[in-house]
Amino acid sequence: MAGESWGRVAEDGTVFVRTKDGERAVGQWPDAKPEEALAFYTRRYDALAFEVELLEQRVQAGTVSPDDARAAVKKVNSSLEEAQAVGDLDGLKARLEALTPLLAVQREKRKAERAAKVEEARSAKTKIATEAETIAAGTDWRHGVTRLRELLDEWKALPRLDKASDDELWHRFSSARTTYTRHRKQHFAELSSKREEAATVKERLAAEAETLSANTDWGPTSGRFRELMRQWKAAGPAPREVDDKLWARFRAAQDTFFGARDAIQAEENAEQIQNQQAKEALLVEIEAILPVTDAKTARDQLRDLLDRWDAIGKVPRDSMRAIDGRLRAVEQAVKSAEDEVWNKSNPEARARAEATVKQLQSLIADLEKQAAKHEAQGNTRKANEAREAIEARREWLTQAQNALTEFS
Repeated sequence: MAGESWGRVAEDGTVFVRTKDGERAVGQWPDAKPEEALAFYTRRYDALAFEVELLEQRVQAGTVSPDDARAAVKKVNSSLEEAQAVGDLDGLKARLEALTPLLAVQREKRKAERAAKVEEARSAKTKIATEAETIAAGTDWRHGVTRLRELLDEWKALPRLDKASDDELWHRFSSARTTYTRHRKQHFAELSSKREEAATVKERLAAEAETLSANTDWGPTSGRFRELMRQWKAAGPAPREVDDKLWARFRAAQDTFFGARDAIQAEENAEQIQNQQAKEALLVEIEAILPVTDAKTARDQLRDLLDRWDAIGKVPRDSMRAIDGRLRAVEQAVKSAEDEVWNKSNPEARARAEATVKQLQSLIADLEKQAAKHEAQGNTRKANEAREAIEARREWLTQAQNALTEFS
């Protein structure tokens, strides 16, 4: 039996275990056979050996903390001192002692890991505090509150630091959240106040629009509605439910006014199209005056046609320029003919033309005398200059005589 190597049974049934310090009694079983007694105490040893083996596996696998493993080693080692078992108890102690250096290494490793985690937590908490301060300094009222909740959850999931560091970072984070919440509440309070003011303004605008809806002074009222719309947009949003109701009133008033205006304008447009057709037909008669051969007759004809023109009425705006342009062309032609007749019969203009002819004739006579004098003196240069001046004046004289002829 394996137990015989590590123990024996005395004649009185006492069972001994052998250790490096000698034999030690572990129990007594007087009525049993020696091999049965040894087998019993050997099974106790096997149980201790299993416990040691299990502890070795847990320590080597790192599934137990170094401190817990150390306590377990101490407890098992203590139980081996007075163990009532037969087996290599010294070997079990040696195996337990062999775990001590490994536990020291694991302890240092765990310590380094904890330190690393603490630094990671410090970095993470610093980042959280910094981001919270950035949010607090901004105006993202919609997403900022959600992000701060997420940051709080992230903070709670991180391990604590040393008290001083943890308190400092928490103070930064908490202060940022408090600042943001205060500013957010203030913002929405101001927003609520502005919306109430907007509701008051829009109530007034809707009431005025309803008053104007039956007005038939289309031009000024259309302009006023445009101004009311500008004020409506500038007022900003009111509370949603109130805003929707006021807008429905305002829009209904607009639709009533512009619907009535458009209906009237549609009637006017139909009439103006008929006017356009009438004026285009009349233009054929007006343009038949051209070319003007008798200014007085043309003026009399045009005057009668213009009376008919004015009686027709307005035409569509987009056709007005073309039609008026054709009429202006005829009016200008008649006026030009009248101006030409007047110029020919103007006594002052005739007198000016006669004076110009006489003045040029006198000047040419003087230049001819000068040319003859210079030729007689042998001054060819001055004589030529005088002849050139005479030729220029004669051209002017011809033009002046032609202008005078038009008055005859």
